[in-house]
Amino acid sequence: MTNAPAKPVRTRFAPSPTGYLHLGGARTALYSWAFARHFGGTFVLRIEDTDLERSTPEAVQAIIDGMAWLGLTHDEGPFYQMKRMDRYREVIAQMLEAGTAYHCYSSPEEVQAMRDRATAAGEKPRYDGTWRPEEGKVLPAIPEGRKPVVRFKNPLDGEVSWNDFVKGTITIGNKELDDLVIARPDGTPTYNFCVAIDDLDMEISHVLRGDDHVNNTPRQINILRAIGAPLPEYGHLPMILGSDGQKMSKRKDAVNVMQYPAEGYLPEAILNYLARLGWSHGDDEVFSMEQVCAWFDGTHLSNSAAQFNIEKLNWLNNHYIKQADNERLAALAQPRMVANGAVFEGAPALPAVLALMKERVNTVNELADAAMLFFRTPQPDAALLAQHLTDAVKPALAQFAERCKTVEWSKEALSAMMKEVLAANGLKMPQMAMPLRLLITGQLQTPAIDAVLQIFGRDTVLARLSALG
Repeated sequence: MTNAPAKPVRTRFAPSPTGYLHLGGARTALYSWAFARHFGGTFVLRIEDTDLERSTPEAVQAIIDGMAWLGLTHDEGPFYQMKRMDRYREVIAQMLEAGTAYHCYSSPEEVQAMRDRATAAGEKPRYDGTWRPEEGKVLPAIPEGRKPVVRFKNPLDGEVSWNDFVKGTITIGNKELDDLVIARPDGTPTYNFCVAIDDLDMEISHVLRGDDHVNNTPRQINILRAIGAPLPEYGHLPMILGSDGQKMSKRKDAVNVMQYPAEGYLPEAILNYLARLGWSHGDDEVFSMEQVCAWFDGTHLSNSAAQFNIEKLNWLNNHYIKQADNERLAALAQPRMVANGAVFEGAPALPAVLALMKERVNTVNELADAAMLFFRTPQPDAALLAQHLTDAVKPALAQFAERCKTVEWSKEALSAMMKEVLAANGLKMPQMAMPLRLLITGQLQTPAIDAVLQIFGRDTVLARLSALG
C-alpha cells in the first residue's frame, strides 16, 4: 500500500473490555494509530462491550490507562457498543424486512444436534437452515413461548475474497459459513454484526487487527454487502509469540501493558519495540514515533509470527533511559526509593545522581535501586573494611581527607589530587579507591570514585572520612 488511499483514512482500535490491554492489542493500536497519522487521517477508539458477562468498567479503564501511558491518543471516541443498541436494532429490523435476515426458533439443543449430525457425516458442524426462508419452502410451526434468535441469511454459493494488505489475497467459500446469529433471544446483537455496523457508521477505511479475526472477516463482509455498504480494507497481523516460541500467556510472560511502567520501562521503549515486532523500515532498530508515523504506510508488515525477546526490549529501554531527561527519571524513581527507605534531606540532588548511574541499567527500577547508595547511611561490612583499610593505606587516606578540605570540588580536580596522593605514597588506584568506596558508600561496586565523591559533596565526604580518626 504505497499510494495514498483514495478515501480519507479512518482506522479504529476496538478492544473488548474483558481484561487489561495486552501487548498484541497495544501493537494493533500502535499500527492503526500510526497508519492514520501517516495519511493525516482519524484514529477511532471503540469499546466492544456487548459481552455483558465478561466486560467490566475496570477493564475499560485499564484499556484507556494503557493507551494513555503509551501516548496513543484517539481522535474520536471512546464509543461504546452498549450505547448503540437502538442503531443495531434499527438495522436488524431493516434486514428482516429486506429478507437478508430471519427469525430462527431452533433451541440451542436442537442446533447442537444439527452440528453433531453434520460432524458424524464428516461435514463441517453447522446450523442446517431449518428456519431459513426459501421460495416454496414450508417452515415449521413456531414453538409456543419460544423467543427466536435473528440469523443472517448468508449466501449459499460463491466465495468471499479480499486483498489483505498483510497476508495477501484470502478467499473463503460461502459454503464454509452458516447463517450467523446476529441477535440473541433477548434482542441483544452479536459481535460480528455490531462490528460490521460500527465500521460502516464510523466510516472506517482500514481495519488492522490480529489474525485471530481472519475467520470473522468473511462474515462481516457478507453483512456489509447485504446492506449495500462499502467495505473497509483489511490487514490481519500475526500473533506475538512468547520467548519460548509458544503463544504468550499471563503465567509465563508480561502480557499486560501496564506491568511495564511498574517494572520500570519507558513508554517510548515499549512503542519502539512493538513497532519493530512485525514491521520494519530497512535495518533501523531505534526510531521515534514521529519517524514511525512518517514511514508507516501499510507496507513492510510481516506475515509471520513475531517472537518476544526481553533482551532486545531491555537494550532499547537502556537506550531510552540514557536519552531521558534526568528530572523525568527522578520523578519516576523517587517513589520506589522512598518505599525502600531513601533519605533525601541533606543528600545529593537526585537528578545528578541518576545522570551518573543511568548508563548501566536496563530499567528505571534498576536505576532507583542503584541510586540508593547516595540516599542511605553507609554500613560497610567490618570484614571488608578490615581487608581493604590496611595500615599501608591509612596514611594516604588521611592525606586525602586533609586535602579534601581545600581542593576544588570537581571530578577532574579530585581525580588529579587522588593521583598525587597515590604517587606520594607509592600506591595504586584500587588500594585507595576500595576503602574510599566502603567508607563513603558502604559498597565496593560504584561508578568512578571521583564522580561519586563529586556528587556526595565536600561536607558529606569529610564527615564520612572522619571515621578514620
